[in-house]
Amino acid sequence: MRNHIKTLTPLAGTIIAAAALCGLAFAQTGLTTIQDTLYKADGTHFSGSLTIQWSTFDAVNIGTIVQQSKTVTVVNGNLLVQLAPNAGIAAPGNIYTVTYQSDGSQQFTETWTVPVSAVPLPVAEVRTGAMTSSGGGGSAGNSTSIPESAVIGLVADLGQRPSKGPGFGVGAVAVINQNGQIETVVGNVGDCVYVDGTAGSCGGQTSQFFDAEIPGGIVDGANSSFTLVNPPSASSLALFRNGLYMLAGQDYTLSGSTLQFNVAYPPPQPGDTLVANYRIDPSTSDVGGVVGAVQGGGTSSGGETALAQVLCSGNGRSTVAAAWVSLGTCDIPAASLNPGDRIEVRFNFAHGGSASAFDVQVNWGNTTIVARHGSMQDVAVAGELEASLSATGAQLSMQSWGTVLSFLPGIVSAPAQSGVQVNILGEISNAGSDSLSLGGYTVLRYPQH
Repeated sequence: MRNHIKTLTPLAGTIIAAAALCGLAFAQTGLTTIQDTLYKADGTHFSGSLTIQWSTFDAVNIGTIVQQSKTVTVVNGNLLVQLAPNAGIAAPGNIYTVTYQSDGSQQFTETWTVPVSAVPLPVAEVRTGAMTSSGGGGSAGNSTSIPESAVIGLVADLGQRPSKGPGFGVGAVAVINQNGQIETVVGNVGDCVYVDGTAGSCGGQTSQFFDAEIPGGIVDGANSSFTLVNPPSASSLALFRNGLYMLAGQDYTLSGSTLQFNVAYPPPQPGDTLVANYRIDPSTSDVGGVVGAVQGGGTSSGGETALAQVLCSGNGRSTVAAAWVSLGTCDIPAASLNPGDRIEVRFNFAHGGSASAFDVQVNWGNTTIVARHGSMQDVAVAGELEASLSATGAQLSMQSWGTVLSFLPGIVSAPAQSGVQVNILGEISNAGSDSLSLGGYTVLRYPQH
């Protein structure tokens, strides 16, 4: 008996082999197959490569998928790739970032979310977002806009950085609030910052000594009352008459800064010399008069002059645009806007060129305080404004002037705000012809004292 052997045709062998390969591919537990034919807009097949990137995530029925990337070659439009399902996974592992390259350049980028599927899926069923195409070969004029969520690990890394809190400001000491945000310590110049982020008077002050002071008063044999510049601290006064030490309570009495000699003894006679040595406690004593006279200006009841706190200071930016451009800003937190405080803003602009006019503007929050139009002949414009703060808002007085621009004063009221941004803007009338620069600006705070 002859055995008959059936011979397979080449086509049948190819089909069986392909089926066997597909069976092996689909048998990989938990993976989803993305299979599609990709075309260009002119109808021809896309040929190139896809770079697929992902963050670490835990896939169902597979395990931990570590952060990595994979490059898939596409020949004559044929795309075949298997990926672990990431649908329903928390960010940042819930997206695949897919970048298409062809003809030696990056074409575009899109994101995929892959569900669990036992059958192959086309790209349209996994695509979740697309990004701006670069459309070129890497020239300076081409760029690709990529959202933060598409950059592997960026969102998580940014989440580790401290952010601005509601009390954030500039030009002062920073402190971390209870939510891990950065805020600015609020206080007066000369205050100390405590470990809890608050500010107040500095402890550990040392006594001040006054030696060889001559008490004020007429030495005529009749006057028995004399005055010291400052009230001495308890038991620190050493008073001498013609070099002899005087006993307190016996030879004289002290009340505040007034010396009263005992009427039982002759008062200081013409030619007598009075000398006093003593110390004062700066936390309780008034060194007034003296400090105020030296520093000048208005003094508080304690004789100390209120000093300015620099909130912002520096050089601004420049513009050649025929549109409003912010050239400098200063964010003032609500904690620095207390009733009775005073905010002062000083600024100066420099105009480069003589072919175009320009405009400048200063805003206090949503309120425009200064708005001036400079001519082609104005080389510079300067000005200053002062905000007097109250519980209901601020009253702002201002003045500005230029090389040719006339002097202009004014007063404007602004409502109370939870934090204020001082925004200094400028624009050129004819774009590109001239330049306008914020040469410098300073924002000062004078706290209520």
